[in-house]
Amino acid sequence: MPAVNSKSFTQLVTDFATSVQARAAALTDFTVGSVLRALAETAASVVVWLEGLILLLLATTRAATSNGPDLDSWMADFDFKRLPAAFASGLVTFARFTPTMQAVIPIGAVVQTTDGSLRYQVVVDTTNPAYSATLGGYVIPAATASLNVPVIAVVAGAAGNAVAGSISVLAQAVQYVDTVTNPSTFTSGADAETDPAFRARFVAYIASLSRATKAAILSAILSLKVGASGALVENADYNGTYHPGFFYAVVDDGSGVPGSTFLSSAANAIDAVRPFTVGFAVFAPIVVVANVAMTAVIADGYDPVATKATVRTAVLAYIASLTLGQTLTYTRLVQIAYDASPGVTNITGLTLNGGAADITATAKQRVLGGTVTVS
Repeated sequence: MPAVNSKSFTQLVTDFATSVQARAAALTDFTVGSVLRALAETAASVVVWLEGLILLLLATTRAATSNGPDLDSWMADFDFKRLPAAFASGLVTFARFTPTMQAVIPIGAVVQTTDGSLRYQVVVDTTNPAYSATLGGYVIPAATASLNVPVIAVVAGAAGNAVAGSISVLAQAVQYVDTVTNPSTFTSGADAETDPAFRARFVAYIASLSRATKAAILSAILSLKVGASGALVENADYNGTYHPGFFYAVVDDGSGVPGSTFLSSAANAIDAVRPFTVGFAVFAPIVVVANVAMTAVIADGYDPVATKATVRTAVLAYIASLTLGQTLTYTRLVQIAYDASPGVTNITGLTLNGGAADITATAKQRVLGGTVTVS
């Protein structure tokens, strides 16, 4: 932002007094409550207000100093939009104690966490064999005790990410269904793009214009949604065969298992910026599951069950933060466990997929959390 020679209220009043006294020596009474002091303070108040307007105007006319809605407005001139918040989603298990009758879980049924702070709705998945369009929901046949169905958070954002087992309340009764739980942690929720990330992506976008470059292709992938990532391998087929003039992209929507819709969107985005006559292909990541086991010693005064649960959550969150091609370091898990709570005094027996070695990921792979046991 351009330098502005602004002055404080006190400086303005002092300058007013100095100017008047220099031009009219007889007018020297600037004590609190005097007429001249009141005039000076009135003028200074107006000037401070005008300074504020000028500073605000200068801040909102540049992307580097704009924030929030002002930054969105600035970017709108380039038809460049902030990536919206993403809704957390996943599978929940509806179960019953006496499976003698057929049950139907209606689309739109609401489940929530114990404290009611997080709510989720059952959504349509036509590929689920239990879904019935006629009945408007998912059918649990007689003699079947449970069924997994997809849900999505009512409110978008990272706050909707729920740890395994935390969704346990039926917000509305479902006939012949007694319980609900989420067997796995929800990790797909994400907050709207932050101002710094928005600015950084805009710089990358401008740098990629009119260029059929690696940066342009990656920019197109990253602009699909919050949490999107990609890895490019050039002059080679997916199987590693040398293929000049061809590249493949491994893309992820943040979940590690992107669906066909995201893969299609990524292909369209890449096709819009790729070099003419250059061929390409798009693939989802190969998931490498990381199973972690460790023993934690908990200090006196700390709840052992709650502290170990905190360690488990921290480990899962760290693994979920790894993107395409990032290695899961064995020793890093020890640091994560210690940092999770001051009540952790020792970590022993750490195994990663049954061993004590790092899990190395290639550009085709993404490490995702599997079973994490903290005993």
